[in-house]
Amino acid sequence: MPSPMFNGHSLVGELKRVLVCSPEAAGWADDRVNRWQELGFLHPPNVVIAQTQHEEFCRQLAATGADVQHLPESPELTLDAAYTHDASFSTDHGLIAMHPGKKNRVAEARRHREFCGHLGVQMLGEITQPATTEGGDIVWLDAKTLLIGNGFRTNKQGIAQMRALLGPHGVEVLEASLPYGLGPSACLHLMSLMSMLDDSTVLVDLPWMAVETVQLLRGRKLKLIEIDSTERDTLAVNVLALGKKRLLAIEQNEKTNRRLRDAGFDVRTFPGDELCVNGGGGPTCLTRPLLRGE
Repeated sequence: MPSPMFNGHSLVGELKRVLVCSPEAAGWADDRVNRWQELGFLHPPNVVIAQTQHEEFCRQLAATGADVQHLPESPELTLDAAYTHDASFSTDHGLIAMHPGKKNRVAEARRHREFCGHLGVQMLGEITQPATTEGGDIVWLDAKTLLIGNGFRTNKQGIAQMRALLGPHGVEVLEASLPYGLGPSACLHLMSLMSMLDDSTVLVDLPWMAVETVQLLRGRKLKLIEIDSTERDTLAVNVLALGKKRLLAIEQNEKTNRRLRDAGFDVRTFPGDELCVNGGGGPTCLTRPLLRGE
């Protein structure tokens, strides 16, 4: 049975425990902010606005009953650490420390491993060179099936190592090819193209998805809801499932959020222009879920 301290076999169960990292802890307020262009941010981050938006995001998480844990500041962290989803991956058998394809993020995996250990989360393993993996490329389709994107940040060696770690526990690992998009500096994660909303529904940016991935989802009888294409650049496809048909989305994506409400979802929103859109990380990216209910 999964430990009551952690699990990971779903992206849509009721969110009960989650790790976040504030912009201030990630260095948005000190000299590390000067790396914004190198790291792919659209403009110099405004830490006051971003921190305020992050605090509102955390209030929304806590309001649903989630235990929100904050990764402590460390000089090893860079601006990207605010997008905590990428550096580790939760399973029913323990945490897997990623080996991010974006080199400045490798140290984040160590911080996740150490901090989660203090929370009582056991380790299942870690991804090692030459493999690369990032959490934004990894999607639970169901409790025994993982879909992993093969692209700029997660390579075939990383997928093979994930398969070796999880195969003995009965988890099937499938591979999804990712598009070149706008290139490696503006890389698309798998979660840049799809978000699981509940066990039977997926929000998708359909034109950017590989044909085989769309066929896989439809073959599993999943309902696909398309984003409004005018909201692609404001990360409309990236929404966080809170469980029980509740979603947390960026408030600026009004057209896509309306589609989700029309489909029967309870969509809560927060302002994410500075916190999310500037750095290319949506609501899911801001979290490393550690424990979900059914």
